[in-house]
Amino acid sequence: MSSSSSKLNLLDTEPVGRIFLRYLIPSTIGMVLMAINIVADGIMVGNRLGAEALAGVGISAPVYTIFFAISLWIGIGSATKYSMAMGSKDVKKARTIFTHAILSIFLFTLLIGLTAFIFRNPLAYALGANATTFPYVSDYLLVILLFGFIFTVENTFSIFVRNDGAPNLAMAGLIVTSVVNIILNYIFLFILDYGVSGAALATIIASFLGMLVLLTHFFKKNNNLKLVRFSFNKKLFLAIIVIGFPSFLAELGISIFTISHNIAFERMAGTEGVAAFSILNYVHSVMLMLFLGMGGAIQPLISYYHGARNQKRQRETMKKATFTVVLAGAVFFLIGQFAAGPIVSIFGDFPQSVRNLASIGIHLFFIAYLFTGTNFVMMTYYQSVGNVRMATWITASREIIVMLLFLIILPRIFGLNGIWLSIPASEFIVFIGVFLYQRNMKRIV
Repeated sequence: MSSSSSKLNLLDTEPVGRIFLRYLIPSTIGMVLMAINIVADGIMVGNRLGAEALAGVGISAPVYTIFFAISLWIGIGSATKYSMAMGSKDVKKARTIFTHAILSIFLFTLLIGLTAFIFRNPLAYALGANATTFPYVSDYLLVILLFGFIFTVENTFSIFVRNDGAPNLAMAGLIVTSVVNIILNYIFLFILDYGVSGAALATIIASFLGMLVLLTHFFKKNNNLKLVRFSFNKKLFLAIIVIGFPSFLAELGISIFTISHNIAFERMAGTEGVAAFSILNYVHSVMLMLFLGMGGAIQPLISYYHGARNQKRQRETMKKATFTVVLAGAVFFLIGQFAAGPIVSIFGDFPQSVRNLASIGIHLFFIAYLFTGTNFVMMTYYQSVGNVRMATWITASREIIVMLLFLIILPRIFGLNGIWLSIPASEFIVFIGVFLYQRNMKRIV
């Protein structure tokens, strides 16, 4: 029996609490490292190359986001189907799903990257570059578009390794990627003076080295992950696309949240408002990664138990996950109420007006974390059992539809505070919606 198979079989026998922790800890640590990576990138580019270069990287960010979103779309969708197949002990089907996923993400992102590369100058201006920022945007896109398929394949590998019973190896891959990225950023920017293209190159090389770490999983004898000969299965590919769509939408939602809030603060408070929001957004990205790590920990477990038709273990896992995120949300809320000032000061010496605005923002915005974790976990649960409609509703509502409605309505009533409250209000509404849906489902059953 393979080591990977024996690990997966432990999901049937080991205490649920122990299994949940074995997936929760590495998943959360991995997401925290990704958040630190994002913040460190910004700090180094800004300090070495200045505000215009940082703006150039910021303008290019949607391209990275789209690549990452596609890797989640195909990665989570296919890994969910993979774990369901493993739960029902259909190893042959699981390997076909894995092969579909790896080839799809490689060909899809390579094709997108090469096509966009041909039109990279018009693309740079379409993203918002001007005469000043264009050189930085162009340099960054040159590297990301040509080699972006490397980090999309690496991220998809990472998701599968976690789903194949090796969450610690998935975390090790993320640790290597994060540490190497920070070291290479310093070397390329501060020593070799490669400029913005150096920052992009650091991302690609770090992802490649992280992938080499993950590849050690596939060299083990008799592991479950194998590339197999197959003919393209349109029905399977469509199922992967449908199940993974909420993950893609979640990434898209983060961009919509950032753009819409920047516009709202620019209109109501000018540069000071945007500066205060940028502080909050950095903190929020770290919090989101923590919740994403907590939610991501249950995906392999719920999909496996769903495939195995083990309702009891599914329910136990959900109870532990919900308790964890509710507790974490309460802790984050209290941190926001009692440590807003120190949090703001971490990001630099800002004018008092910006500090005050950001502190108020943290007090109000952190109310959302009382509900965000539960919404994340429930979205992941629905996605993991194939209830894509409900998973999509949660994602589209909390990050796009309901959030934008509150962003239009609340500032008219509460002024600037209304902007800060739009996310807490949307998270609360979605939380109530999920609660009512679950209660109704229990009545039907």
